[in-house]
Amino acid sequence: MKSWSLGDSYSLVLITAPARDKGSAFLNREKELWNWQPRIDRVVKMPPSMMMQSWMGSDFTNDDLVKQSSIVKDYTHKLVGDSTIEGRDCYKLSLIPKPNAPVVWGKIVAFISKKDFIQLKMSFYDEEGFLVNTMNMSNIKNMSGRLFPTKLEMIPADNPKQKTIIIYNSIEFDKDIPSSFFSVQNMKKVR
Repeated sequence: MKSWSLGDSYSLVLITAPARDKGSAFLNREKELWNWQPRIDRVVKMPPSMMMQSWMGSDFTNDDLVKQSSIVKDYTHKLVGDSTIEGRDCYKLSLIPKPNAPVVWGKIVAFISKKDFIQLKMSFYDEEGFLVNTMNMSNIKNMSGRLFPTKLEMIPADNPKQKTIIIYNSIEFDKDIPSSFFSVQNMKKVR
């Protein structure tokens, strides 16, 4: 896949493989999500109720893909301890959604490296406090001048032997992309 983003409000993801999904695209524009399916020549606006749905049959949710909810703005953060992940000392943070925040998770526990402030692990809980998914981030590399975890593993709590892996091959930061790039019309023709 290829993806583009502009701040927290705009993102576009183009599926490049496998062949049966090639050309499909997902657009997030100011908290609205669309999906383009070229095989049926149709754009579908996805309702907020679909944000917890599996993204393309993977262990990631639609919300994980487009980050509709803002971890910084929509949650109250509390330092709850320290931990070590892959030899890195980490802060352990509890993120509780603010009242009326448009979020899908009841709680998130995040592990952030103390030295580089890189997310290394996130555990996602439902509103009843049950663990749903754990995302591990690893293979930290210098990508376009920034340290960045290039491997994401999403593991469902109800099936820990299963996981979905995303590996970043290349990343470019601070590219000048106009907000007009993130349109339904462009989603159909971007390559």
